[in-house]
Amino acid sequence: MPESDNSRDKLAGKRRYGIQNTSEAWARWLEERRFTAQEWQRFLYNFRRSTLSILGLAIMVLLVVLAVTGTHLAPYPEDATGDTHLRNKLQPPSLEHPFGTDELGRDVFSRVILGTGLALQAGVIVLVIAVGVGIAVGAVSGFIGGFLDDIVMRVTDVFMTLPYLVLAIAVAVALGPGLRNAILSLTVVWWASYSRLMRGEVLRVREELYVLSAESMGASRLWIVLRHIVPNCLTPIIVRASMDMGTVVLAAASLGFVGLGAQPPQPDWGQMISVGRRYFPMFWWIATFPGLAILG
Repeated sequence: MPESDNSRDKLAGKRRYGIQNTSEAWARWLEERRFTAQEWQRFLYNFRRSTLSILGLAIMVLLVVLAVTGTHLAPYPEDATGDTHLRNKLQPPSLEHPFGTDELGRDVFSRVILGTGLALQAGVIVLVIAVGVGIAVGAVSGFIGGFLDDIVMRVTDVFMTLPYLVLAIAVAVALGPGLRNAILSLTVVWWASYSRLMRGEVLRVREELYVLSAESMGASRLWIVLRHIVPNCLTPIIVRASMDMGTVVLAAASLGFVGLGAQPPQPDWGQMISVGRRYFPMFWWIATFPGLAILG
């Protein structure tokens, strides 16, 4: 018969604490989980008391739902793939078209919904690559130090000195317009801040006793970095990434606004605002609703 969950937990407790007495190991394991549960209860209690936290979570969940199910929720999904309806162009908001129609008769509401997927796709890809590169570069630079650290930090300083949007536009111009090139240009800009943050955390963690103990026991540098240093430096990285998500989406929309992001007929929010400003303020809805989506 397969071993029960409780038996496996008890065995894990014995191996972890080096205790031969199964009851004592089980008690230690439960005590540790009790404190973890208390921390989660305290977090949930504080979260429920914060109106802004609940509102932020609701907006994030809404955006993710729209990104995943946008093609099913949009009343006119074909308007995001190239269809035009010139007879319906520039119609104001109505029951049939809640956000009105644009200069080609396309439903603005459908294009805003389907543009959510593009915005989140750009933000997630940029942050995943930038965070990965920043962690790798910062960890190696901070742990090895010396001449390599000086070179890496000077390169990082160059990237962080220049305004990120100006640098992203310069890279995007060199690569050419398109969503893929816009994502690549933002990644080139964003990795530097995570590299510097990771380096600072590594300089702090590498002096901890568990790192010094691992070094004294002959552990390799790669093992120490991957097993002991990087996992203990991720908390500020994750916090920073969650705060940067909105900024990356705004930057991607800015590239779309100047014609360097996703190209027509893709429903890029920045590009929709760029087109709508030509008809503002008489046909205000073309630019207003994509702008509100970016604001959200």
